[in-house]
Amino acid sequence: MFFLLRMAFWLTIVCVLLPGTGEKSQSPEAQLDAVQAVTLASAAVSDMRGFCDRNPNACVAGGKVATAIGHRAEAGARTIIDFVSNKMADNKPAPADEPARVVGVSATGALGTPASHGTLTASDMKPGWHAPVPLPPRREARAGRPAA
Repeated sequence: MFFLLRMAFWLTIVCVLLPGTGEKSQSPEAQLDAVQAVTLASAAVSDMRGFCDRNPNACVAGGKVATAIGHRAEAGARTIIDFVSNKMADNKPAPADEPARVVGVSATGALGTPASHGTLTASDMKPGWHAPVPLPPRREARAGRPAA
């Protein structure tokens, strides 16, 4: 129900903001200047302010409906948060059997034990990439002739 009201509201806004065809209305009742539009809009707002004075039961019922919708939205948000939290907890990797030996951190959080130092081999310390070797100069450049 609320979805339909929201959709009707936005469609009305879109229809109002769409550009016209350029034709002017011929009826004098349809002609409206800016001052009249502001006056009519302020009259509509003041009429809406007095709605609860004229219909107190409707305002009470509307307040109850708004409260019920708020509670349902809160419950839905909690459900979504619980679902996402459970999914994220399920996706966490299982802890290693002995993380202190694997990482080199003791269970108390102290860094590096003597057993974890000096474990790199010579092949581990070789750079994985090096710059390409420059090519030797071309024959023309060595002979002092311009390239073709």
